[in-house]
Amino acid sequence: MIATSTGGLSEAKAREYAYDIELLAKEGYLKSVDVTLLSGSIEYQAVRFVANTAARELSMSRPGGVLWPRVTDPAIRLVIFYTDAYTDAAREKMRPKLKISWGPTSADTSHSQLIAGGGRDYASNGYGIQRKDFSR
Repeated sequence: MIATSTGGLSEAKAREYAYDIELLAKEGYLKSVDVTLLSGSIEYQAVRFVANTAARELSMSRPGGVLWPRVTDPAIRLVIFYTDAYTDAAREKMRPKLKISWGPTSADTSHSQLIAGGGRDYASNGYGIQRKDFSR
């Protein structure tokens, strides 16, 4: 939905990112994912999804929310944070299974240009995601 509403990422590329993120989560390697809408160096919107394997602790929220805006020259940046279990050996094991060639980044994901807003929790089969929103 973010890719479509912003025009910052093709749906095909978004599916590749989603595939990798789901695979990393299922293997226990995903700590969180940060998604940011940029126009040049200006942040317009962001969301951080934090994995939670103790989903019983979450209060469920209804899906939905505000569509992300269209901006001039949009770009979507995705940054993955891994669990400690994602060792060099795990990276090598996962490399041929992933669709995206992930690499290190020095991107600032503090979202200091944005205001932190509410979030939502989602859970299914003992696994959950906590969502934290950031906007202008």
